[in-house]
Amino acid sequence: MRVCLVASNRYPVAEPFAGGLEALTHHLARLLVGRGHDVTVYAAAGSDPALPVRALTPPRFRPSAVSMRDVNAPAEEWMADHHAYLDLMLDLTRTAGDRFDVVHNHSLHHLPVAMADLLPVPLVTTLHTPPLPWLESAVAVSGGASSFTAVSECTARAWAGTIEARPVLNGVDTRAWRPGPGGGPVVWTGRLEELLPRLGPDARLVGHLDHRRLARLLGRASVAVVTPAWEEPYGLVAAEAMSSGTPVAAFARGALPEIVAEGTGVLCAPDDVTGLAAAIEEAAGCDRRAVRRHAVRRLSAERMVAEYEQVYASLAHGEVAA
Repeated sequence: MRVCLVASNRYPVAEPFAGGLEALTHHLARLLVGRGHDVTVYAAAGSDPALPVRALTPPRFRPSAVSMRDVNAPAEEWMADHHAYLDLMLDLTRTAGDRFDVVHNHSLHHLPVAMADLLPVPLVTTLHTPPLPWLESAVAVSGGASSFTAVSECTARAWAGTIEARPVLNGVDTRAWRPGPGGGPVVWTGRLEELLPRLGPDARLVGHLDHRRLARLLGRASVAVVTPAWEEPYGLVAAEAMSSGTPVAAFARGALPEIVAEGTGVLCAPDDVTGLAAAIEEAAGCDRRAVRRHAVRRLSAERMVAEYEQVYASLAHGEVAA
């Protein structure tokens, strides 16, 4: 099929990935191409040149000084986002019928959803976050033109009051995240807002690693600790750890109960630090081979892409994604 993938215009689809949205888009594009599909990715400048990428950049526009003196004038970054997606969607209204069979939107911007009815081909939007007001607004005015998937059942439930979305669990490249020997220190990965003086003498900061170095680190770890401070839409770091054979100790928040199965890790109540310490001790006893088998069977990018192929085929035959 001829597939158009729409990603973020702010963050390149390239390592080290800014987040799960960019990582998913990269895996999806690469594997779709490998399975014989004709793929075009619209993403931020600086994205991986090995992918069939077109830069998602706004046309040259600078608001006048007079207009920006208005007390309600939007930030220039907001204007840049608006023009990047407006330019793309207007172009797709004219050309998508000759170029694509389906448009798959992974952006968090409202315009692809709001303008879906104008496209000559079906558009499916993957929900990567809990409900956002701009996206809810776009759904309200789109007339049901976009179909929706969600990166987990948890995320689909969060949106249930607004739309129906088919859960398609994210996936990781299990060939890149190879099983390691384990036995090393406990590892935590994620975004940090404040480092010092909160790191104790037993903690070592290794910095922002690319996937190859992070995979080696996770493969040597005894346990991966996952501590989301919000309703985690998926939990990519947990899936990457389990693909490495490393069991997970995590707060049972968001989608983590969907991906951390019995025997692959231990969950505790959100924000329960004492419970987390006990979960780490228990998780260290998990069978690493069983952890890896679960990741290959349930959490692989190949499984994810196969499910998205089913979504595309349904849309091409006039069915809805859900």
